[in-house]
Amino acid sequence: MNTVHSLNMPVVFIGHGNPMNAIERNEFHRGWEELARRLPVPRTILCVSAHWETQGVCLTESETPGTIHDFYGFPEQLFDVQYPAPGDPALARRVAELLATERPYLDSERGLDHGVWSVLVAMYPEADIPVVQLSMDTSRPGLYHYNLAKQLAPLRREDVLVLCSGNIVHNLGLFSYQNAMPLDWAIQFDTEVKKRTLLRDHEALASYNGLGQNAKLAVPTPEHYLPLLYAVALQEENEAISFFNNTVLGSISMTSIVIGGD
Repeated sequence: MNTVHSLNMPVVFIGHGNPMNAIERNEFHRGWEELARRLPVPRTILCVSAHWETQGVCLTESETPGTIHDFYGFPEQLFDVQYPAPGDPALARRVAELLATERPYLDSERGLDHGVWSVLVAMYPEADIPVVQLSMDTSRPGLYHYNLAKQLAPLRREDVLVLCSGNIVHNLGLFSYQNAMPLDWAIQFDTEVKKRTLLRDHEALASYNGLGQNAKLAVPTPEHYLPLLYAVALQEENEAISFFNNTVLGSISMTSIVIGGD
């Protein structure tokens, strides 16, 4: 039976950035810790991450999802991180029910990628809240993802935290580890997206290629931007929005958003 409460659980979009944020005690890691203290404790978590791209829609159904280290060239300490949160097959089936027209595939083998655990290891270090991950078919346009996400709205009254993990601006090809000074075009696009979010201009956000001349630089590929649409799609009329980790590093925006709550 689904637990139904009168108040909506907030929705979160996280700019996750470098996987090292999982283990470095930097401003972003601390921001995620503080976020967890601000939020009501969820019964379970549904994550949408930039790092699970599929044909069609898939959900993790494992009772014990593994920790996927889907990167290379980082210190061994990062590969040693394990995030043994339980899965929630009942939530996976509930989400599949809400998205029935897409005929989601329930994957009993796949674990949690770093777009999920690098954030959750800071937010919920005890790994005691069940987690399910929803994939993205990045061959589909922004409006498809926005409309798909709208169907998840009932989860907010069922103590499910919908956590969307990507980056508003993400251009690794133009990123320099030697110089993290924010690039002008990256600041402009990040500012434009924040403005459209506050205005609740979801149509413009879904049609992100039309968000000014810097859109193609900011979103050269869609996977890091699309999780934002899953968050804003669940925003109700007149619902509060707040930003945190409000920083641009070179060509990557760490801007994160909380929808709802106080």
